[in-house]
Amino acid sequence: MGVRLIFSKMNTIIIIDWKYEFEVLGMILVSACLAGLEVRYNGTHCLHDKINQLIKEGDAITVCPELLGGLSTPREPAEIVGGTGEDVLDGKASVIDKAGNNVTESFIIGSYETLKKALELKAKLIVLKENSPSCGSSMIYSGDFNGKKVAGNGVTAALLRRNGIRVVSEEEFTWDLNKG
Repeated sequence: MGVRLIFSKMNTIIIIDWKYEFEVLGMILVSACLAGLEVRYNGTHCLHDKINQLIKEGDAITVCPELLGGLSTPREPAEIVGGTGEDVLDGKASVIDKAGNNVTESFIIGSYETLKKALELKAKLIVLKENSPSCGSSMIYSGDFNGKKVAGNGVTAALLRRNGIRVVSEEEFTWDLNKG
């Protein structure tokens, strides 16, 4: 039996035999910070050992929507104000950094560049950093810069889902390396 991809969502565990299903899934894209790259707003990373292993084995490629959108590292932290990632895409909410700058355009550009990369690679699964205004796939910060989290997608997660691409957080994703 080949390596299996295992992830869970709402108490449902899905196991896919990697040996037979890789062509169906295509390449996996992962948030660059989860692979140990220091691209977060404060110049740090959120290394996830199992995701880093995917990169080392050539089964995944990193992406950072915020850098693709032209933002630098380090940068001011940003949050979605007035809604969720879907609302940003619909022009009903904005992404504002802690200094008060509107960085919505950079987040939208980065989300479309990420979508372009996902389509080019025929990625069917993308693992993104939870709570991020770009990458959050179920929770994002409230927009008040008070550390409170609310249910919602980041801008990139929302765009990818609108285009039929499965998005999961690092919290939902695990890589089972047990053979057989």
